[in-house]
Amino acid sequence: MAFRKGWVRMDYKFTIEPGAFSAFADEEALIAQCKTWGLLSDKAVKSKPFVYKRGGASVPCAIVGVVDFMTAVIEFENKRQHLIHPSLLKEMQAASYGQRTVAAVDPSVDGEPAEAAQAETETVPAAAERDAAASDGAEAPGDAAASAAVTGSETNAEDVPDATNTAASAAAAPAADKPAASAPEPAKEKPVKKRTSSKPQLPEEKVKMTAVVKEFTTVPNHFAEEDDEVIVYEQVSIVEPELELGDAWSSHSNTLKKLALEVGDTITFEAKVVAKKLTKHPVPYKINNPSKLAKA
Repeated sequence: MAFRKGWVRMDYKFTIEPGAFSAFADEEALIAQCKTWGLLSDKAVKSKPFVYKRGGASVPCAIVGVVDFMTAVIEFENKRQHLIHPSLLKEMQAASYGQRTVAAVDPSVDGEPAEAAQAETETVPAAAERDAAASDGAEAPGDAAASAAVTGSETNAEDVPDATNTAASAAAAPAADKPAASAPEPAKEKPVKKRTSSKPQLPEEKVKMTAVVKEFTTVPNHFAEEDDEVIVYEQVSIVEPELELGDAWSSHSNTLKKLALEVGDTITFEAKVVAKKLTKHPVPYKINNPSKLAKA
């Protein structure tokens, strides 16, 4: 990647070097992953150049690998690599990104951005905070925002013209060659079809639940020296309102370790359940903050 005119040189002290990650085998694998992240359209047949913006600087970068669904690995022209959330990288491609940062540049420092201007929010450290919270059995405050970010491949509603409002406005306008009294009636709005979802409606508050211990396992934590211990459950159900969930998982917290659980044990507890998939496992729900634990 050659340095182009108009790009501002960047200090790379901020970079978070990745540990182990999965490099893309070929461009087809890269394109498929970028479509999943919403960085490329569904019709794209080849990749495109990306830019990384920080503190008024804009430099080219390439996506070279993936740590997990929420962590991409990019590489700069000097071969330095950096961890970044795909949704943040997607925002950086907008021309308007970082305008406030540029306005905060200190003009007295030879065109280099002042330290106060470097207000970019790094998503990867936030992910570390979520992983640390998961080890304690607590719900990470950024879970809901991350889940919404992952679905960045959906088309922004503001980019699509509102066909209903356009049709209604056109129908309500009186014809130029007719008196207002004979103006056509406004077009009737078509009823909007509600989308049906096969996913169950999860309660927002804590509920009483039962589950059977299926297995004990670990998941990688790239921001800690040790992997996170987790428990995978089966036959998970909510007692009231009655709802069968199937498989779920939770952190193997110190509270759970006191029960000395074994595979096949049935337990009851009160907890909050959220839709959060376990890394590298087909388990769709996470159990947060279980309390009042007891073996059945």
